[in-house]
Amino acid sequence: MAKGKPYLQHLSSADDLVTTYEATRSGFIALALEKNRRATPFVAQARALKLAASEAATPAQLLHIQGIQPSLLTAAGVSDKAVAHLLPQDRVEAIEGLIKNFLDPAGAHFVEELVYRFLLTRGDTLGGSMRNVGGMLAQRKLARALISTLRIAGKSYQWLHAANKSWAQMGEDDSDVELFLRGLSWMKGKKQRTLIFNLTVPLVKNNIDLCLFNCSPVELAATPALFSLPESYLALGELKGGIDPAGADEHWKTARTAFIRIQEAFAKHGFKPHTFFVGAAIEKKMASEIWSQLENGTLENAANLTDENQVAAVARWLCSL
Repeated sequence: MAKGKPYLQHLSSADDLVTTYEATRSGFIALALEKNRRATPFVAQARALKLAASEAATPAQLLHIQGIQPSLLTAAGVSDKAVAHLLPQDRVEAIEGLIKNFLDPAGAHFVEELVYRFLLTRGDTLGGSMRNVGGMLAQRKLARALISTLRIAGKSYQWLHAANKSWAQMGEDDSDVELFLRGLSWMKGKKQRTLIFNLTVPLVKNNIDLCLFNCSPVELAATPALFSLPESYLALGELKGGIDPAGADEHWKTARTAFIRIQEAFAKHGFKPHTFFVGAAIEKKMASEIWSQLENGTLENAANLTDENQVAAVARWLCSL
């Protein structure tokens, strides 16, 4: 590997960055499987709703069945967020509108109509959550690569739980840690490193996908001002997990803009942190531009998320900083 050019460990040309057809196909299949997994609870809810609603002889009687009002509101097209802003009388009015306009005209098939409309609204909810699933899966993949790198090196680590925002020590069984992880921390020699996903960096005034700090989680928690100090940052990276080739250019434009902001913000203070890009959908033209930035030093490292060896190489590089 050429000194100062870590990307040459796993890349020999821009072509190595291009996402293959096979990788794109596998990515779409993975998203389809994830969508089906997330849809399972909604299908189960629909079955439960159908059973409960079958107790009603007429649509109007649905109002008197205990425990199904939230589902009736969903079928009426009222989102979970909107429900919190409605008064009880408004909720009843929405359900009565559902009954009058859609369930009554369905006649004897009103229960089926109710279930279809329930699933229609839940489908919108699912679609909203799926918009971010590419990024979530990408984060899990890179986190697992980092954990594996630390494990084979015999290094212990701490991880930040995304839900309760507390740091926990690694356990003997860490098979599902990446599902709940938002940060990692480990020792590099006698110095501690802390990586946090999805952080708004005060110096840049924007969200950055990955931030590597040269201090411990305890120091960051005790001294929030460290987030505003350029010397606290070792590396900043953009992680784009969307697999659709049609969105590749847009993802790269977003990342490229983020890198410009990072470089300008840190240059004002005389600092130049390591910068890197990891993306799932990388087209040929985009790969050439990334390669040019690697060659001229604008970017220090890059990898295609669909290539296991490239992801492992970037993870190893991050752990070595």
